[in-house]
Amino acid sequence: MHLQNIPFATTDWASIPREEKSAEAGQAFWRTQTFGEVRVRMVEYTPGYVSDHWCTKGHVLLCLSGELHTELADGRQYTLTPGMTYQVADNAEPHRSTSPQGATLFIVD
Repeated sequence: MHLQNIPFATTDWASIPREEKSAEAGQAFWRTQTFGEVRVRMVEYTPGYVSDHWCTKGHVLLCLSGELHTELADGRQYTLTPGMTYQVADNAEPHRSTSPQGATLFIVD
């Protein structure tokens, strides 16, 4: 990720339209801003959310509320609670997430 040509600005996330994204179970809602090649998102997973794919995109992810369970393709599993992050590079370690209780995340990728 290379941050350049981004003027200072604030974001009222409640004013960004919410888009529903596909899921195997539950629902995912994204509020997205794009700055050049950088995508910044506020993501909400409803209780019972299950991802419908393995992701290979790199992210810096901060759990704001709820609980996020992430499984890596090699079988390792991690749980994020509010205030925790994970970081992963593009094409480094395929991962997928579930959220039995729901979660709100801030993601930069």
